[in-house]
This record gives sequence, structure tokens and C-alpha cells, in this order.
Amino acid sequence: MSKTEEVSTPAPKGNFIHQEIEKDLKEGKNGGAVLTRFPPEPNGYLHIGHAKSICLNFGIAEKYNGGCNLRFDDTNPTKEEVEYVESIKQDVRWLGFEWEGQEKYASDYFDQLFEWAVKLIKNGKAYVDDQSAEAIAAQKGTPTEPGVESEFRNRSVEENLDLFMRMRNGEFKEGERVLRAKIDMASPNMHMRDPIMYRIIHKSHHRTGNKWCIYPMYDFTHGQSDFIEGITHSICTLEFEVHRPLYNWFLDQILEGEPEPERRPRQIEFARLNLNYTVMSKRRLLELVQKGIVNGWDDPRMPTISGLRRRGYTPASIRMFAERVGVAKRDNIIDVALLEHCVREDLNKRAPRVNAVIDPVKLVLINYPEDKVEWMEAVNNPEDESQGTRQIPFTRELYIERNDFMENPPKKFFRLGPGREVRLKNGYIIKCEDYKKNENGEVEEIYCTYDPETRSGNDTTGKKVKGTLHWVSASHSLPAEVRLYDRLFMDEDPAGHKDKDFKEFLNPDSLNILTNCRVEPSLKDVKALDFFQFQRLGYFCVDPDSTPGHLVFNRTVPLKDTWAKMTKK
Repeated sequence: MSKTEEVSTPAPKGNFIHQEIEKDLKEGKNGGAVLTRFPPEPNGYLHIGHAKSICLNFGIAEKYNGGCNLRFDDTNPTKEEVEYVESIKQDVRWLGFEWEGQEKYASDYFDQLFEWAVKLIKNGKAYVDDQSAEAIAAQKGTPTEPGVESEFRNRSVEENLDLFMRMRNGEFKEGERVLRAKIDMASPNMHMRDPIMYRIIHKSHHRTGNKWCIYPMYDFTHGQSDFIEGITHSICTLEFEVHRPLYNWFLDQILEGEPEPERRPRQIEFARLNLNYTVMSKRRLLELVQKGIVNGWDDPRMPTISGLRRRGYTPASIRMFAERVGVAKRDNIIDVALLEHCVREDLNKRAPRVNAVIDPVKLVLINYPEDKVEWMEAVNNPEDESQGTRQIPFTRELYIERNDFMENPPKKFFRLGPGREVRLKNGYIIKCEDYKKNENGEVEEIYCTYDPETRSGNDTTGKKVKGTLHWVSASHSLPAEVRLYDRLFMDEDPAGHKDKDFKEFLNPDSLNILTNCRVEPSLKDVKALDFFQFQRLGYFCVDPDSTPGHLVFNRTVPLKDTWAKMTKK
């Protein structure tokens, strides 16, 4: 198995959604079929919350030998871009899923939706309103007070049809008129108070061009698109629970006078994913991108799937995370440490171990021959014997981590200091004899002696030391840039403070770029997104910016696992 090959995760356990689907199957609904859908809006890149929904919807399709559609809700041309469409397709496939047939678009159904809107007008269930959006919102009322009916609510069918056709033909300006459903302005459900069905937008659509200047609202599009596609189970997040009566009302109206359909989508809601130290709003993520606070949607500090991919997260780790989070009926907040734990667990099994020194200081073995090179055998992954071993060069001059040496070390500092002994991993036991500082008072070189009888694998001395350090050859190692990423926000709920801007909680140390790093020569031909464990430092992956002449590595996560420690308490 190559180090970039993904492994499958265990089949998800049952949850309340599975129970409802199994109940429908037992009762023979939908002819025994199961067809779900993932319906993103192409107005931004997908984030980890969408990943949970992807895993849930496509996982249901796999579990019940059904299918899952990918449908783009492209009903607002002012915010949508082809770039977002392509990124979403890439993310779904990268996670390991394939949708049923060709991808679909709400815009595929614009003609049908228009016909249904006309049907509602003819049946007295929809009307054209000349009021502004602000005036309509002001008339909505409150959850405890009924709304006020529009003065245009009782227009004749003929007048409404005429005005709607003129809206369709582009005779009116944006915001001048809307089409509203005629339901109940006194309904306790605010979404049933004559919601807007169509608005005027004079902007070219990325798929339909200039064919339309009126576009259906999401609430008028969503349920009908599910119906058109024959979706059996419409899995939505909890905020859409109050929309369900409206979706059912629209379907009742368009099906009036029609035979009972073989399939009618059933909506089931689940709690969306909320992570601490993270913002999950696409509007806020877009703001971070547009203001240059991050370096694009795929910045490794972003919670986007593309950002997580670039940081070194694997599809298997994200699917594992989605499974362990589970499906709940109530909103909750998940600790981001669980996500980090999942990628550690996956990479621990599969990531090759390599030596890298990210803050180097030179170490000279004064009793080692100057021109001698020994090739030391190193295990690639102790968790996977099939990965075998490699040879790494050992020379007189090496680099070790600067913080692995102290001039006056405390008693429990089990690394290198004057007169102290440590083992160089896969090498020899060495003893510090002296060191040299530069004009700034910084340690510049460390002078040690090595014991030739203590070579790793052939040590017959029985000598024991408490510290083991990683290292690279000064003459054979390769220069590299290492980007140390940390959480983007310092507050657990950066968007939860009503009196403060979420950007006030940005972590100034979320990115630290080190340009003087050294890595072992086996990494010469690495490819983008190859992943490794840098011994004692953490898990890293190759950034797409990397070239053979300028290696760039991103830290995925440190070795320290806070989630595992929390769960053991």
C-alpha cells in the first residue's frame, strides 16, 4: 500500500435516521428504494460540517444499496461561481464517494418550477406583491403576533398572471415585485406567512445565461427538486425542521388534481456539526478570504475540506470523525480535539517515520572520521512492518534540534547538555564535551564524542541512557520550509459574542513559517500531500507549493493528543 492510498473505515453503526429508513422499507414505501441527495449551494467552498452531511447521505446510500444525488442549489446567480461547483465535486470525490449518474442542478428544473408557480397563481394560491423586501419583512409579525396581510394579496388571478409574466419578461427592476405564496399570515409558523417564491435578479446565471431574470427562492426549490428526482429521504439539518410544513404545503399544491406519486420525499432532520475554536458560516469564511486574513479557501487553517486536505488530513480520518461524532437530534458542540485525534489515529498507522530538524544547531562528533559516511538502517513505520526499512546517512557533522540542548539543564531534562550522554536514534550514544556560541550569545556548535561500540542494532555494551534524539546529516540533508499551523481562533466560540466581531479572537500565532529546516535525503522526490511523521515533532504533509528545489511541509497536527488524554480521565 502506498502512503497516499486511503483505507476504508468501519461501517457506521445504526442511528435514528437509519431506524426511520428501515421502518419505511419494512412498510414497503417508495417501492423499497432509498435515494438521498447532497444539495450544496455553489456560493463557497465546503467545510467540515458539510463533510459530515456528505458522509451521512452517501453512507445511507451505501448501507441500503441505494443512491445519492449531488444537486447544486444554484438559485442565486449573484453569489454563485463555477469555481465553487468544481471544488465541491472534487471534495465529494476526495472523500471517497460517487454520486448517482450525472451531477444535477436546481437550474435544471427552472422551467418546471415556473409552470408550478403559474399553477399556484391560477389556483389562487400565489400573488404578485409590489412591496419592497423591507416592507414585507415588517409585516411578518412576530412568533406571538400575527402578520399583516399585504394590500396586494387579493389581486385577481388574471392580474397576478399578467404581472408574473411581465416579471418573467424583464419589464421590472430588481426588488420592484415578488411572487408570494398565499397561505396564512396568522400561522404560528413564521415560514407559512406568505413566503416569497420568486424574486427579480437581472444577472446572468452560470448555466442558464440570460434566459431568466426571475429566480425561485430556496424554499420553493428545495422540496420540488427532491420530488422531481424521486428522492425518498431528504436528510436536513435541524434549522430546516420549521421549513418542513412549507415544503409539504408546496408539494400538496403542485400535486393537486394529480395521481398519487410513487415516491414523495420524507424529510428527516439531524443536528448540524458545530466545532469549538472554529467558525462554520460560509459568510464569515468568505470574509476571511476576501480580507486576506487567510490565504484563500484552501488555507490549512480553514475548516474547509480543501483546507483540511492541504493541511494533511486524510479522507479516512474525516470519515472516521463523522462516524464518531454520530447523528444527534439536538445541537451540540464537538471538541476540535476529536478531529485532531482521528487524523493522528489514521496517520499513526500509515505515515512513514522520517527525520527532520526544524530549528537546527550543528553537532560535531570530534572523534568521528571526517570523510566517513555510515548508512544506518531505520524502520519506516513500527505500526506497519510491510513498509520495511530505509538507509539514512550518518556523518561527522549533524544537525539536532536547538531545544534538545541546554547549557545548564535541570535534573529532569533528559536531552543533551555539558557532560551528558544521549542516544542518536538509529545511531550511536554520544557525550557532550563542549559547545561554542556566536557573537549574539547563541549556541552555534555543539562538540561531542561518540562511542563506536554503541551503534544501534549492534550495541554490546549494555550502556543505558535516558534520552534519544533525532538528527540529520549536515552534508546529506536537504533544506526545507516548514509551516507550523495552529488553530485560527483563540476563543472556543468566536462567533458567539453578540457585542464583538469574531475576528477579534484571531490567533496571531496560527501560522509560523520556518525557513532554515533540514530533512533527511529520502524526501528528495516527495509529491504534494504525501504524509509523514517527523520523529518527535508531529505529522506533516507536503504542500502543493513544494518543488524539488524548494521543499515545503505543512504540520498537520503535533504528536500530543489532547483528546486521548481527556477520554482517559
